[in-house]
Amino acid sequence: MFGFVKQSGGHIELYSESGCGTSVKIYLPRYRGEPSAQSDPLEEAALPLSKANEILLVAEDDEGVRHIVVECLRELGYAVTEAASGDEAIQALAHLPRVDLLLTDIVMPGVTGRVLADQILAVRPDLKVLYMTGYTRNAVVHNGVLDAGVAFLQKPFTSEQLARKVRAVLDG
Repeated sequence: MFGFVKQSGGHIELYSESGCGTSVKIYLPRYRGEPSAQSDPLEEAALPLSKANEILLVAEDDEGVRHIVVECLRELGYAVTEAASGDEAIQALAHLPRVDLLLTDIVMPGVTGRVLADQILAVRPDLKVLYMTGYTRNAVVHNGVLDAGVAFLQKPFTSEQLARKVRAVLDG
């Protein structure tokens, strides 16, 4: 498996927490070739797109994941600012007059996604927040990381899942 992933230009990440287990994540690059005859262009066209001038802030410490998420969101028509950490996201918000949605990883070094969202919501209470993580919803809710009922997207996710979840949170 490792050889295939490396040969494909991807990478593997291991996340381990004492007493909680280990997650293995495989990241592969997006296919950039021509669509095959089996592709259904109507299926891609059905993805929910950005409405007028929606601005998103993506806070994700993994560069590869952040790049893919930002690229996908831009293809859907969103204006996207990216941050590699919670601290960077806070700095970016100081320069943005408006942000419609914060899409943040929960587990980041330094300022975590939860702390980041709490700090930003104290100043911008109307901001919508979508959390993403490789952990299951049960793991983050039962361990007190997130409250039940918050917007959550489990990694890995598809472009379609990202598009639909972002649109659902923005439409509230």
